[in-house]
Amino acid sequence: MPNALPDGRRWAANLLGYGLSRLGVMHPESFDQGYRGGHEIGHIEGFAAGSAKGQTDGFEQGHTVGIEQGYGIGHKAGFDAGHAQGFDLGKQVLEIVDRRSRVAAVPGVDDRLFDAWTLPVDDVLREQVRCDVRDRLPGYKQPTEDQWKMIFSTTPSTCVVAGAGSGKSTTLVLRILLLHHYLGFELSSLTVVTFTNMSRRDFIGKLVDTFGLWGIHLSEKEARAMVCTFHSKILRFIGALPGTGRIVPFEFCGDGIAKAEEKVDRDDEDTLPFETRLSGGQFDLLNGAYSRLYEENERFRALMQILYQRSLTLRALDGNSEQAQKQLGKIKAISRRDAVCMEAVETIWREAGKWPIDGIEAKRATVRILDQSFQVHGKFENLGIYVVLGPERLPGEEFKRPGSKIELVREMGGKRTLFRAYCDVPVVWLSEPNAADEFLQWLANGASAAPGFNYQITGDLGTTNILECFVGAATFIENLGLDVPAAVAAMKLLPGDADREFFEALGLFWPAFEDFLAEQRPRVMTFNRMFALFGESSSRNMQLVPNAMLRSMAHLMIDEFQDISPQIVYWVRATLTEIRRRGRALHDGRRAQHSSLLCVGDDWQSIYGWRGSAPKFFTEFTSEFKASGTTSVMLRENFRSHQFVIDAAEHIVRTVGTIEGKKAYAAGPAANDPVPVEIHDRDDARIAELVQQHYDLGQTVMVLFRRREDGKEMKALLAELIRGDRRLAPEKQRLQLLTYHRSKGLEAEAVFLVGDCIHLTDSPYRNQAYLAAGLGTEDGDTPFDDAQREEILRLAYVAITRGIRHCYWFIDTSSGSEGRLKASAHVPRGKPYFLDQRRR
Repeated sequence: MPNALPDGRRWAANLLGYGLSRLGVMHPESFDQGYRGGHEIGHIEGFAAGSAKGQTDGFEQGHTVGIEQGYGIGHKAGFDAGHAQGFDLGKQVLEIVDRRSRVAAVPGVDDRLFDAWTLPVDDVLREQVRCDVRDRLPGYKQPTEDQWKMIFSTTPSTCVVAGAGSGKSTTLVLRILLLHHYLGFELSSLTVVTFTNMSRRDFIGKLVDTFGLWGIHLSEKEARAMVCTFHSKILRFIGALPGTGRIVPFEFCGDGIAKAEEKVDRDDEDTLPFETRLSGGQFDLLNGAYSRLYEENERFRALMQILYQRSLTLRALDGNSEQAQKQLGKIKAISRRDAVCMEAVETIWREAGKWPIDGIEAKRATVRILDQSFQVHGKFENLGIYVVLGPERLPGEEFKRPGSKIELVREMGGKRTLFRAYCDVPVVWLSEPNAADEFLQWLANGASAAPGFNYQITGDLGTTNILECFVGAATFIENLGLDVPAAVAAMKLLPGDADREFFEALGLFWPAFEDFLAEQRPRVMTFNRMFALFGESSSRNMQLVPNAMLRSMAHLMIDEFQDISPQIVYWVRATLTEIRRRGRALHDGRRAQHSSLLCVGDDWQSIYGWRGSAPKFFTEFTSEFKASGTTSVMLRENFRSHQFVIDAAEHIVRTVGTIEGKKAYAAGPAANDPVPVEIHDRDDARIAELVQQHYDLGQTVMVLFRRREDGKEMKALLAELIRGDRRLAPEKQRLQLLTYHRSKGLEAEAVFLVGDCIHLTDSPYRNQAYLAAGLGTEDGDTPFDDAQREEILRLAYVAITRGIRHCYWFIDTSSGSEGRLKASAHVPRGKPYFLDQRRR
């Protein structure tokens, strides 16, 4: 063919074109167009040149030579033109389709808490363990298939949903046996965390006994080193740091620092976590910091003077509340009888020698509330604050004025509510005859000393000592993983909010208090401060923890995980992160390698949100504790109660969001012959009769109460039975009186619930703290209050599920909580597992 290239050139040209196309530096279509165009131009020019030359040298020779020369010239010219055009087009396309990243090359973050590994458990080992358990454990303690799934979990993280009575403790003991006895993991690499010291003692007993069945001697010391509470563990952490010296927890200082040191030495905890009721030694430390700050800080001194004066006046009440609106409808009647009520109270106070009071002008005056007249007994001479003598102590709760069938306390109670809701001036309501003495003396001394007084934060149920208010609010904030001054600074309080000065004072007091504790010898520190020192924002401190201490947390098992607080979650995650960071060197020469986390809990039993715990870390376990693999287990069998107790409790919490698939089934000895949970109006005589009846049958009995007042009444009601039971040896005692909260983890054949579970109050500052801690949702600004409405249902669930065979619920209908959410309102009609005998 006249336009064909020789084979060698054609092969070379194709190879060149293919290579350039693979490199992406030319556009193939442009190159082809240029090639064909150049070829055609070259051919024409070659033909013309060859034709002219052929006139001289001959057509054939000229034609041949012309083609060759013309092709060369044409190919070069065409290639140059085509290459230039194709290269320009190729550059444009290259800029469009180039897939090379133009962003900064920054490596990502591996935020998993564990290496990608699996526990070396094969079918042979599984069968061996199953056979050994069949041989050594009683038949009724044989694990279910779901329990075996927990025992044999091979992934770095394991989340176990274990409902009430699911046998989780025995299962957890067998998991430890697998790790230590069958896989050779050193005891020093294992830690089991229980929630309270009581549950710690119980678990240690089970562990020692079970190991003994396998011929393994586990000493008390070894067991105590492995089984601990969060608080005893963090105390070991901080004690292992080089150069820190001796540190004792503030929470141990109830009897002074010396006694606290003894508790540290004994590895002893006899207080519940986050306990805010303070004793003498703790008050001594608080008062030391308080007095010094009051003397040195002018702003703090001014704030405390404001709070002290305000503490004496009636606390404001929302005029739109049901309580206020109820009395508003009676305002005219209350005003008409006000003068005779005031005279009755004043007469008794005068006869008792408690009125008049020096510093208070004893002169009646009239104030107007919504166009109605009401009297006051006098006013503070130097402050101009009105005073009303309250009837609560004088003449007392039972007193009725002449001509009235209603107790004077109730008659004046309506006036008190109206003053709180609608009075525009501050009024001191003197419930105690000597309540104003300290205040007047303080004023007489020029307000020079730090005042002691009771205060009530909005949302709290009552007043308490101002220092306990500081501790309670600060502890709640810190349990959420927040810094107190920073949290206070982030608060947005409404204009005129009565707590503005309180939280400003708290922001000043708490750092000063912690500084004061640090000055003590030995140094004192709160548990929350210890956790914060090793949290996720304190990685440098974590790097100072010795290998041996860190290694003890390598394979961590946590019980009652639903009650964990954010503060402790951040410490656990920081610990696991540091274990992974140190890598193989941490485990060198040991059978136990890597790290793992096994958490056991039940979100339906999460009942400590009021102090800062949050079930979200359990319900959202896989996102909070990231791992290459997570085993999820649900223990549905209930070996404690019969089905009616289970169904009744689960019906109460049916509206509470929970982990999908939860439903418990009776599987223990009590499963036969279920009887319904009985609901009664409060009847103390009936309670005493039934308690005695079940006790005489030889059954274990538990009486649970919501309020301290109910507890006192139950102890008085059952005093004789209590004394008789206490004379028995501890293992033979069958009667317990506890709060609903303290009953968790316990059981009895007959359980008596006294009192409803009611959401009584809203807490603005706790809502803000929840939001700051990321525990809220985008569509709500009251996340704490919303959580508490669910928690009161979960608390009823916990109380009911203590019952093995019988559960009685006695509810006081006159609780003064009209309009508030109550757990008893969720008792259905027409269900076989409830027998509701209340008067409707």
